[in-house]
Amino acid sequence: MLYYPYHDNEVNRMAVQYNKLWKRLIDMKIKKSSLTEMAGVSASTIAKLSHDEYVSLEILERICRALHCEIGDVVELRRGAEES
Repeated sequence: MLYYPYHDNEVNRMAVQYNKLWKRLIDMKIKKSSLTEMAGVSASTIAKLSHDEYVSLEILERICRALHCEIGDVVELRRGAEES
């Protein structure tokens, strides 16, 4: 969960979602195990992505390079998400 300060000391919560990544893999007929090899990321990183957990920008950059896409094609930020 990412937190961004809001005026008047409120906090606007934003959740990261990777649904676009999974849709892209399906459309490209690429398995998650193949993505680990293509992007040079570990299986545990793919597991984090599967649970919409934080991964570094470097990891997202590797994935985007491997899939020839932009970060907005694989990541989505949702406002007002509840902490889980």
